[in-house]
Amino acid sequence: MAQTQQIGQNRRIGQSDRAERIDRIDGIDRIGQELGEFQAVDPVVDRMRALRSAWHPTDGVAVFNRVYLTVTEEIGHAIEAGGFADRRAATTLDVRFAERYLAAVDSLATGRPAPACWRPLFHSRRHPGVRPLQFALAGINAHIGHDLALAVVDACRILECAPADLEDEFDRVGDILVLLEERIREELMPGPDLLEIADPLTHLLGCWSLDRARDGAWLAARSLWQLRGLPELAEEFTERLDRSVGLVGRMLLTPLAGP
Repeated sequence: MAQTQQIGQNRRIGQSDRAERIDRIDGIDRIGQELGEFQAVDPVVDRMRALRSAWHPTDGVAVFNRVYLTVTEEIGHAIEAGGFADRRAATTLDVRFAERYLAAVDSLATGRPAPACWRPLFHSRRHPGVRPLQFALAGINAHIGHDLALAVVDACRILECAPADLEDEFDRVGDILVLLEERIREELMPGPDLLEIADPLTHLLGCWSLDRARDGAWLAARSLWQLRGLPELAEEFTERLDRSVGLVGRMLLTPLAGP
């Protein structure tokens, strides 16, 4: 009897996990699911500012949060200044993108499993052998490589359009991310007296590119959109994307110094 009950419980847990994964594909995250079609950037900025105040500055997730807060503020300013032809589309994409990160943080806070792409950063956030630049890039890798593709699909469902209709907004957001990645490297990169050719960090940085991650996110978004009528294939594609991005994150977080 106990074995039968355990099997039934495992089946229910499996069904619950699968339903949660499908919800992520369909863009039905609990965070922001009732915000309506046009969503202001301010609420997600406020959430990230609150997290900045709550976390110690050396916390690895806090390092990424500071970087991403700057990104979101920059995009919000660009939207308000008329930097996007379609303000509604740009805001929807930006908010859905930010909500993916905030949902991962909330999963960690409530004890639910976070997406695989975020786990390396969450697990290594206090490792003394990981440098701040690694934390920042690992977060960007998770957010661009996995979350951005799903955010595009989320936005398309809300706006009732195809990914091609959001390509201009996607490219404009990507341009801002590239500029901010350069700033991040300037601020967090060790000085020339510390960063030498033989430094392992030099090799790690050479293995990852924001441009390639952005291109991959756009391809993944288009693929997921084509698979929207095939939920099982869409689920499998999303899971594999999640795991592969997580693998890159583990590489970026390779400790470079002992405790």
